Amino acid sequence: MTTATTLGDAVFSLNMTTRGEDFLYKSSGAIVAAVVVVVIIIFTVVLILLKVYNRRMRTRRELEPKGPKPATPPSLDPNSQHQPATVTFSAVDLPSETR
Repeated sequence: MTTATTLGDAVFSLNMTTRGEDFLYKSSGAIVAAVVVVVIIIFTVVLILLKVYNRRMRTRRELEPKGPKPATPPSLDPNSQHQPATVTFSAVDLPSETR
């Protein structure tokens, strides 16, 4: 509660707080610190869980047996000779810069 008191030409403001309000002001810093600590702890736990999960998944992938490589799918054209497709460029195909 703030009250204004006049003494001659000067105005003085007296800040009068109750003990409950004073306790809240003093404890608000502790509450903020506690919230920050809890958030850091939660973040650390989640980070550790993710690292453990990643390690387990990586070892599982490395240890599982590797099957034979899948065969390449046959060509859609029955008359093809199974030659790899090649792309050739000639000088006509390439754009040239003209000034």
